[in-house]
This record gives sequence, structure tokens and C-alpha cells, in this order.
Amino acid sequence: MSNAIEVRGLLKSYGEVHAVRGVNLSVAEGEIFGFLGPNGAGKTTTIEILEGFRDRTGGDVRVLGQDPATAPLSWREDIGIVLQESEIETELTALEAVRMQAAYFSEPRNADEVLELVGLDDARDHRAGKLSGGQKRRLDLAMALVGDPKLVFLDEPTTGFDPTARRESWDMISNLRDLGHTVLLTTHYMDEAQQLADRIAVIAEGRIVAEGTADQLADLVSSKPRITWTHSGEGAAVPSRFDAVSEGTKMVIETTDVVTVLHELTNWAVDNKAEALLDDLEITRPTLEETYLKLTATDAENPEANA
Repeated sequence: MSNAIEVRGLLKSYGEVHAVRGVNLSVAEGEIFGFLGPNGAGKTTTIEILEGFRDRTGGDVRVLGQDPATAPLSWREDIGIVLQESEIETELTALEAVRMQAAYFSEPRNADEVLELVGLDDARDHRAGKLSGGQKRRLDLAMALVGDPKLVFLDEPTTGFDPTARRESWDMISNLRDLGHTVLLTTHYMDEAQQLADRIAVIAEGRIVAEGTADQLADLVSSKPRITWTHSGEGAAVPSRFDAVSEGTKMVIETTDVVTVLHELTNWAVDNKAEALLDDLEITRPTLEETYLKLTATDAENPEANA
């Protein structure tokens, strides 16, 4: 599988301010790639360089095989962009807006087909100004997809959505992968990135501090699954071999071998008639949010890391 995006040694400076400091990045064709980072980390600058809207100071960039700084106009037809905020003429219906956008492309997709793809077929005759927030974001995506792009940039696609609308949008974004599109996704919702992204890169202070699947990122910061239960202070004490530690009212065991430890722990409870001790036992795995906070905190504390 070839790469839709290849970035090596990307640099962007504004005078003495170094916004992007040697970023290396690869995004494979047909994958959803999450690009995460706090505000001011260099994320937006990097993406605008990839989209061809901002010049770079140094480094090599290839997007769909072209340098965005010198790519021909035809290259743009293969790029779809959903901005965090956009304005569509309010008096146009959804269908009219998509048809107008389609006129800019040499071989656009059918507008009705695109509206059905994003779940707006029932609202095709509704004026853009009357659409709900979730419907407007769907229309934004329809405008990006009508040119049948190979690569789609999604910038905070579900900001302001209610939980139901977010879940529906996740299904829609996953379908883009199934249709063969490559997606570069930025979001501040860690559950969204964990749900959608095949791989994730975290940028902080202008550098990529980690890249991989959510599980691989958790390994980098030594985040382990946790077995927890409420500590009542009564009954038999859990043997020291389990390395259980107290966190407030909870007892916690962190381990990479959940099945074995859980088996031994429950057997011990049964043998010692201490089953009640584990009545509210829970198993939780590291969340991407916990991993992200550790990665960005580590980079802030060690500014020379990954230099």
C-alpha cells in the first residue's frame, strides 16, 4: 500500500518563532489518520501546508504524490476539505449548494447520491440557513465529497454535536474508509479519535511526540489496564503478590496480563470466602485521553525531547 501523505523534516518558522520543528509523517492510502495536539502545537500550521494553503520553511512534503506548494490545479480536485467553520449561502437548498459546488469539478459525483451518502437526502430541499447544526456539518461534508476526492481533511467534524449526532457522524466517517477515501482527522474529542482512527499522531511544541495505534501509544507511556474494587477495610487482605495499591476508597492492580491476574485474584477470593470483597470489581483499559495527556505533559516538561 502506498502513502497518500509523506512528510519529512517539515519546518515552519515565523521569524524567531518555530511553529513546526522537523515533523515526519506518513499516512497510508485508505486509512483514517488522527492528528492530535493542543492549541498552539503546530497542528493547524502543518495541515495548512499539506492542503497547499501555507508555505513551509523547509522539509519535503508529498500529498497524493505532489508537492502542495507547486501542485497543478488538477491536484486540488483530489482534495476534499471540511473546515471547522464554514458559511454556505443560506438561501440555497442543500441540493442547490452541492450542485453549485459540483460545477467546479471536471468529474463530480452525482449531487443526490452525495446527499444520500451523508444522510441529507430527506433535507435536500431545505434551505441551508434552516438546517440544524448537525445537518450543516453534513452539508459541509457533502460539499467536500462531491468532487470525489481521494483525500479528505476533516477539521473538528463533530464540534457542537449532541451525542446521537456524533455517533451518526462516526458511522458516516467510517464509511469514507470503506469507499476508499483517505481521511486526515483532527479532533479534540479523544473518544472520537479512538473510535475512528486507524493510527494517530500526537504533535506538541511543533514536534511529533508519538505515533501509532491507540494501544501502541498507551504502551509508550506505560499505561496498563486496571483491575479495581472498593476497599472496605474489612475481611481478608489481598496478598502482597498482587501488588494492589490503595487509591482513596479503591484498590487497584495495574497489569498487562489481565486474564491471569483476574483468574488468580478471584480464585483467592473464593478460597478465602472473600467473594464479597470483589463485588464491584471492574476492569478498565487505558483511554486515549489519559495517554494523550501523559504524552503532551511529558513533552511540555522536556522541551528538548524528540528534537
